Amino acid sequence: MLRIGIYGGTFSPVHTGHVQAAKAFMEQMWLDVLYVIPTGTTPHKQMDGEVTAAQRLRMCELAFEGMEGVIVSDLEIRREGKSYTVDTLEALFGEDRRLFLLMGTDMMLTLGDWREPERIFELCYPVYIRRESDKALDEEIVQKIAYYNQKYGKVVRRIVSDPIEVSSTDVRRAIAAGQSIEGLVPRSVSAYIKENGLYV
Repeated sequence: MLRIGIYGGTFSPVHTGHVQAAKAFMEQMWLDVLYVIPTGTTPHKQMDGEVTAAQRLRMCELAFEGMEGVIVSDLEIRREGKSYTVDTLEALFGEDRRLFLLMGTDMMLTLGDWREPERIFELCYPVYIRRESDKALDEEIVQKIAYYNQKYGKVVRRIVSDPIEVSSTDVRRAIAAGQSIEGLVPRSVSAYIKENGLYV
């Protein structure tokens, strides 16, 4: 049984927190392959209109270059219309494979509101990673995982990793303010952003 991880997001831009999460996901879920899938048209949030899907894809390719087992996929970018997780899972599902879906805390807490949550739980094993250290969320997380287990019959697993409290929003703001983004994004991504004048 092939163990396949799926890590989606807008990645605008991809940052060091994304890379650390991907590494921890691969190690702790014993993944054979990890698909990093930049969103095409997201149903959840507005995209930065000045950065194209092709540029977000290229930044992901640069960030994960040379990382064994990682495939940066344009699956959602090629798909017409809005990108729904359930459609991506259907496309990657197979009887010979087990799918693991990585998400942040905020996405995990709203998973029951996504399109066809029952089917999502049928197709994959949801996994979450905390990118924040807000203890106020601890009880809500425990309750939500118990609810999902009761309703869908699957336990949402957690990746244990030190939180890197950096977001794509932080990076975009720093660039717009003329501040350094060293350490916030991989060097190759920083160079690409500078070369193409992104987020200024």
